[in-house]
Amino acid sequence: GEGGEGGCPRDWETSVHVECLVEQSGMAEAQQVRVQEAIDGMVQGLERETIRKMQGIMFRCSAVCCENSKASMQQVHQCIERCHTPLAQAQAIVTQELERFQDRLSRCTMYCNDKAKDSLDSGSKEQQVKAQLENCVTKCVDDHVHLIPSMTKKMKETLASIAQ
Repeated sequence: GEGGEGGCPRDWETSVHVECLVEQSGMAEAQQVRVQEAIDGMVQGLERETIRKMQGIMFRCSAVCCENSKASMQQVHQCIERCHTPLAQAQAIVTQELERFQDRLSRCTMYCNDKAKDSLDSGSKEQQVKAQLENCVTKCVDDHVHLIPSMTKKMKETLASIAQ
């Protein structure tokens, strides 16, 4: 588009304008990668230290169910279901925590976008708004990446109690 120093279109739809600023700064992607790598590290650690053990227990437990020649098909099925319950609970907990984390991070970045939109609406220079937005999103990411270790610890404790 024409106008602004950054080449973002100046039109009535400021939210599109803010997204253009985010994309142009290249910051959004770099920050997303940071969060993704931190989350991946956490999930891989949980999988290696806890989930994998639970899977082993589940498969051994299920094998025992299948070795009972006196059991009916339904009894074997129910036995296998019972073996699978702790793992299913563990996976649900991890999914729920990751969703909660993602929601919190999204709310934080939405706040940054709102602030940037307000600044543009009140006539701030595009470069200034871009820098403000970048700093705000970086702070969101910093704050949330710092939450990951305590979130991991809490999940490990919860998973350990399920695995009993």
